[in-house]
This record gives sequence, structure tokens and C-alpha cells, in this order.
Amino acid sequence: MKKYIAYLFVFLFSLSVATGSNAEDLSVLKVGATAGPHAEILEFLKDRLKDRGIDLQVYSFNDYITPNAALDQGDLDANSYQHGLFMDTQNQDRGYSLVSVAKTVVCPMGFYSKKIDDVDDLREGAKVSVPNDPANVGRALALLEEKGFIKLADGVGYRASVLDVVENSKGIKFVEIEAPQLPRVLDDVDMGAVNVNYAVEAGLSPLEDAILLEDPETSPFANIIAAREDNRDDRRIAILIEVYHSDETRKFILDRFKGSFVPAW
Repeated sequence: MKKYIAYLFVFLFSLSVATGSNAEDLSVLKVGATAGPHAEILEFLKDRLKDRGIDLQVYSFNDYITPNAALDQGDLDANSYQHGLFMDTQNQDRGYSLVSVAKTVVCPMGFYSKKIDDVDDLREGAKVSVPNDPANVGRALALLEEKGFIKLADGVGYRASVLDVVENSKGIKFVEIEAPQLPRVLDDVDMGAVNVNYAVEAGLSPLEDAILLEDPETSPFANIIAAREDNRDDRRIAILIEVYHSDETRKFILDRFKGSFVPAW
């Protein structure tokens, strides 16, 4: 009996050591995202990544600038919140060497209003708020041009600023606002563009509340997972992409966000 107890003790001790070792062997992966849906999707992936030996640590941010700065400085291994045009603009303006390693979701930008129910009712001289960052203001202006409210200078495309508006038949007065603040100024404008993650966070449904919305089927603004040039082939990031691009994650996104976020893979 004593011998049996001794063997059992050794077995249990060995098991506890092995379990502790497995926990310690998890590879930490630090990924940044804007607070709200992007961070929520990453949180959904945590248990699945743990099964693959990855300890996913999600860092939430309340702006679009800091996650790229943290990635460039090496404080993050990757981030998941932006589309490729925004990343390219950041690379050019700030000297980063960030790269896209995978597509995630399309988040259609919309215009919302607390004063009108139909975009065709927009009055002459209306105040319209748009994002003040270079990538997203062009996206909002392109949507207004597609609607026929304005015309942009030839060739500017999605890099347009309000200075590139060459025709403005309704005399729209543009108000440029930091993206996280856009939902908060809707009381003060006739209509305002809001990026979908901030719209959802503010309780707005793009499919139900937007009076003007990008077509997610044709939008060129698929969001991405970004890494640095020096770690783009990191095994941990490859596993993150594999788990993100699973049928299980696709179902979660479609069920949770009801078409506000559309899988882009």
C-alpha cells in the first residue's frame, strides 16, 4: 500500500509539473484593436488560440493612431482594426514599415442623422460631419459623391480631402471631427459619417439606422491584420490568421454583428 501511495504521489506530482509546464509554454501574442467589435472578435479567439499554444493578449485603444505607433515600436506583435489605405497613409506619413498579412472584415461606413429620416431630405447648406483623418475623410466624401451631392477633383479618389470638393450643389458645410467623437456630434449636425465600429459602440445599427451606407459587397475597404515587415512570417501570427479565418469565427461575426461586419476572406 505504501509503495502504491508513493507511486501515486509521484504520478500526481509529475502531472502537476507537466500541466504547469504547458501553461508556461504558451507563446504570448500581443494584438491591438480599437475598443468595440474589433477587440470583441479577438476576445472570441482567445480560447481557440490557447488550444493552439498561443496566449492571445488583447490591447484595446480608443483612437486610430496609437495601435500603429505601438506596433511600430514593438510593443505589439500585430493589430486588427484598420483598412489597407489607412495603414498605407500611416506608413507614408510616419515612416512605419507595417504590412498587411490577412483580411478580416468589411465595415461599411454610413451617414447617420437625428434630424432627417431620408438622405434625399438633406437641406441646402446642411452641416455634415466627416472624419478628420486622411484615409477616412476621403471614404466619406466618395460616398457623398456617389450619391451625387458633391464632385471631387479628378484623380484624388479615396485620398480626397474637403479641399478637393470642386462641386457642391447643396452648399454642404463640412465639419471635420476625430473619428471616435463622430457619434457624439450627431445632435449638432444635419448628418454625419460614422465608422462602423464607433457606430456599433454607440448603439447604432448600420443596416437599420444609416440613411446612406456603403455597399459591403463592393467596398474596397476590407480591414486587415497588420504586422511589421520584420515579423510578418511569425508562426504565432500565422496561427492567429488560421483561427480568425475559420468557419466558427465567420459564424460568430455574422451572428453577433448582424451584417454590420462582413467577413472578407
